Amino acid sequence: MIIPLAIPELALWDGIVDLFNTVMTPLYWAVSALLVGWHWLLSQVLDPDGGWAWALSIAGLTIVIRTLLIPLFVRQIRSSRNMQLLQPKMKELQKKYGHDREKLGQEMMKLYKDTGTNPFSSCLPLLLQSPIFLALFRVLDYASKGKTHASIMDPYVSSLQHAKIFGAEISQTFLKANGEGATNVKAVAIVLIILMTSTMFITQLQLMRKNMPKEALEGQAAQMQKIMLYVFPIFFLIGGFNFPIGVLIYWFVSNVWTMGQQFYVIRRNPAPGTPAYDAMEARKREHNRRSGKPEDTGLAGDEADGDTLTDRRPAQRQQPKRQSRSDRKTGPSAGAAGASGVQDEPKASSNGQQPSSPAPAKKAPAAKKAPAGGKRQPAAKSRAQRTAQQKAGQKKSGGGTPRKTDS
Repeated sequence: MIIPLAIPELALWDGIVDLFNTVMTPLYWAVSALLVGWHWLLSQVLDPDGGWAWALSIAGLTIVIRTLLIPLFVRQIRSSRNMQLLQPKMKELQKKYGHDREKLGQEMMKLYKDTGTNPFSSCLPLLLQSPIFLALFRVLDYASKGKTHASIMDPYVSSLQHAKIFGAEISQTFLKANGEGATNVKAVAIVLIILMTSTMFITQLQLMRKNMPKEALEGQAAQMQKIMLYVFPIFFLIGGFNFPIGVLIYWFVSNVWTMGQQFYVIRRNPAPGTPAYDAMEARKREHNRRSGKPEDTGLAGDEADGDTLTDRRPAQRQQPKRQSRSDRKTGPSAGAAGASGVQDEPKASSNGQQPSSPAPAKKAPAAKKAPAGGKRQPAAKSRAQRTAQQKAGQKKSGGGTPRKTDS
């Protein structure tokens, strides 16, 4: 009874494998075409059957794939920043609906929908690379057996099967290595596995330490980051012993690309409220100090240009003070002169000599006060008028010649 039961299970498994191969066939063709194209280009300067021509072809394949994934990387960065900005609201929801898991999940999904945030977008580049990674794995695995998935690889399968770098065939794995070059295969595989996992670990650690605020390193977000920091490298460390050398090259180059891409983003466009953002602001202040530019206050809009809120307040209108009649007659100059008080003492000159004292200012004649009755006094008579009046008085009195008046 066991054999009849096993036959349907084998048939079902074969059907699943056939369906998988049918779905993956376009990727097999795409990966094979990119490999052949890069190999043709590099064979103009390198040995067509040499291992470095094929190893660099795999590196070129990686660069093309990662370039196509740049839009997803940008989307990943935006989603990660939105998640960081949502941390305060998420904490409020956890405090409010912490006792009701179902309600908390509904409110969280509503918050993600309203803000256009996808909590799983950080995994998109890795998930989309997985089919390509698997297609390359199958192409190299078939090449090690002298087979191909796409007819475009038929003329090159023998060259790829026996291509070597550092004495190790790039189609061999650590576990399946045997024969004369097994030691070289295992040594190269171990080195590539260490490089692959270490670059993955450093990239994630750099992200957590420099481009994440403290709020993002608490709660569920912290658990997700720890999984990506420790679990993924361990997974690839274990799986790397069954990966062909060519696949290890692909994954190592991909991790180096990710590290450089992330370093650029962290340095040039870090998330606000992170250590990387503070470091960028410090670099800007230092650059402005050296170039003589005014320091950037870090404020947005008009305030970023140096305008503060106090500078932009309208000046209050000064109400005019009521003046007495005497102040209005003497004018503002007299009041200013009286308010000035004591003059500043003269300062000594730089050569030690005492400066000459300035000439004293002439006193202005005091204004004549009006009589108590408010009437004006008659103006002073001229010299000719006084002489004429004296002559007229002498004639009336019958006197002689008039006396000469004093000049």
